Amino acid sequence: MRCPYCGSLDTQVKDSRPTDDSSAIRRRRICPDCGGRFTTFERVQLRELTVLKRSGRRVPFDRDKLQQSVEVALRKRPVEPERVERMINGIVRQLESMGDGEVPSETVGELVMEGLKGLDDVAYVRFASVYKNFREAKDFEEILGKLAEVEGVEPAPSRRRKPVQSE
Repeated sequence: MRCPYCGSLDTQVKDSRPTDDSSAIRRRRICPDCGGRFTTFERVQLRELTVLKRSGRRVPFDRDKLQQSVEVALRKRPVEPERVERMINGIVRQLESMGDGEVPSETVGELVMEGLKGLDDVAYVRFASVYKNFREAKDFEEILGKLAEVEGVEPAPSRRRKPVQSE
């Protein structure tokens, strides 16, 4: 494994242990050349996945990109990292077991939205606003209405300000 600090190819594993959900091996490494320490993860990959973008381009599936987008949606939200990791592992397993090595980006987005809905409502709305390309406030009202229906809660009335009347 190449050292991310100095580029040396001679790094040493100091500690290996499974992750909490046993879906990966976490390895602590050290570079004897520069003394840099870093962590790597080893995961099972059932098949090579390709994501078919809306533009028609095909790109290799990138688990790290998936994780980053989920972390952006969950920024400053009280969700345990273990739950996030389990959700991401579940999404990757679902994608790998779909039978085809080519997955539409819409499928990935829908799986993420489904997973976030179960983790945190605010993160769900954040992700949906980017994924669905919200342009107006009514787009938020729509998704909040759907979220309220799923949870069996009466949606809050619209909070439009009344115009201030001058005397």
